[in-house]
Amino acid sequence: MAAHDPSIAAALGERVGADRQPELSPQWYEAGAELAREALTALDTATAGAAGPAPDPLEADCARLLRERLTAELACHEAGDHLRSVRSLRPPFESLRSIFTLSPSETDEDWANASARLRALPGALDGYRRTLREGVDRGLLSAPRQVEAAIRQLTAWTGEESGGPGWFTGFVADGPGDRRTELDRDALTATAAVAEFRDWLRTDYAPRTLGVPDAVGREMYLRSARRATGADLDVAEAYAWGWSEFHRTLAEMRVAADKVLPGATVLEAMTHLNEHGHAIEGEEGIRAWLQELIEQAIADLDGTHFDIAGPLRRVETRIAPPGGSVAPHYSGPSLDFSRPGRTFLPALGRTVFPTWQLVSTWYHEGVPGHHLQIASWTAGLTRYQVTLGKISANVEGWALYAERLMDELGFLTDPANRLGYLDKQMLRIIRVIIDIGMHLRLEIPADSPFHPGERWTPELGTAFMAAYHGSPAARRNGEIERYLGWPGQAIGYKLGERAWLHGRAEARRRQGAGFDLKTWHMAALAQGSLGLDDLAASLAVL
Repeated sequence: MAAHDPSIAAALGERVGADRQPELSPQWYEAGAELAREALTALDTATAGAAGPAPDPLEADCARLLRERLTAELACHEAGDHLRSVRSLRPPFESLRSIFTLSPSETDEDWANASARLRALPGALDGYRRTLREGVDRGLLSAPRQVEAAIRQLTAWTGEESGGPGWFTGFVADGPGDRRTELDRDALTATAAVAEFRDWLRTDYAPRTLGVPDAVGREMYLRSARRATGADLDVAEAYAWGWSEFHRTLAEMRVAADKVLPGATVLEAMTHLNEHGHAIEGEEGIRAWLQELIEQAIADLDGTHFDIAGPLRRVETRIAPPGGSVAPHYSGPSLDFSRPGRTFLPALGRTVFPTWQLVSTWYHEGVPGHHLQIASWTAGLTRYQVTLGKISANVEGWALYAERLMDELGFLTDPANRLGYLDKQMLRIIRVIIDIGMHLRLEIPADSPFHPGERWTPELGTAFMAAYHGSPAARRNGEIERYLGWPGQAIGYKLGERAWLHGRAEARRRQGAGFDLKTWHMAALAQGSLGLDDLAASLAVL
């Protein structure tokens, strides 16, 4: 796959294809699917009841993961989901930019490769255009809302709205002087290609999508959710459980809000914190503050609840470039740790950053959340488990469990920070409710305080989030676009946390007084990625 897809090679820290871009054409997608089919055939041969000793447990886990992941991916490919892949979060074209930030930029050869990739970008976008045209021919199109979001992202890359030079010109500004003319020229070529592709989306593709519904329906939803969670979900049970969590967490939030501002409602307390709570000025100021928060968490948790040593202690906080996700996020280290794990905060045009929502978020993105899990995997598991085999619901479930753990350990006793933590919990609960609800057009239950008896629409989803989650309008809109464009992914946070908590509770019940939380944590982090069909049961026997 690294030889096939240069963006995967870059994420792995491999040099193969260092001057190429992903092709994104129909033939390129089919070649990737054929690699998956060949791998499944080889796996069948390797595991076909061969006599001899039982396989190594790590190899057995990897084999099970490989089979589940490839099967889920092929189901999506064979249904043509890649032909309608325009979406707001992690669209295929995002890899054409992220490949530059994942690749080294230190030597003259590195910058020569960067120039070659800039020159290859127009061809990659043309390949993606051909993929989308095939989708049009087969009646498989993205919804207008997703196309509009993609157009906004691409426009941000060009710098047109801000009046700036564009992302690619900004990227090459750090290149060596003797390559300045070449780099600047190639950056302009890439920027022009982005603008041309954006205009094609607007004038050619977008009109063809009129009437395409935002909701994908049950069949595609279950297929996409399988890919994100590693489970064949009972969506009716998950939807009902989401509502029970909503009522429980809302009661907790009301108590927390009263501690922030006596007599205030939850939204009033949040508004108060945004206007009068602790805040940091400037992008560099908040970056440094969040970096210090991660480093303090490492110091506090190491030796007590985790063992955090060597490269696991290295994680960077950065401000996210514009034109990407509106939510904080994390990228893992390269396999040799030459590129560290990194957390990213989107500034979203802000110059002042209230911190009440960010504390638990950085435990989620950094330590003990994403960074501790993914960096631990990088240090101890097979290459496949660490990289292509990661299951979103496992990873996001651990990160949400990490937030809860920090609350349990007393790191969120400050009323403002605890309300921020509960607000983030509520966001993940809302995701379960409206992600399933919007795509399956489910009815809002009779005991809901919000529009009981009506069926979910994107407009109701936006209003629900505005009523029960303290996010600005831009973030709310970005969230709704995300759920509609990446069905079944957003539910994995809360459903994944549920699996982690069930597994821990069962392990504690089985071991009784002998249960040691640190030992369980380290064993859990060592087992690698599992789908929700397997996760809780595996955690229970650690």
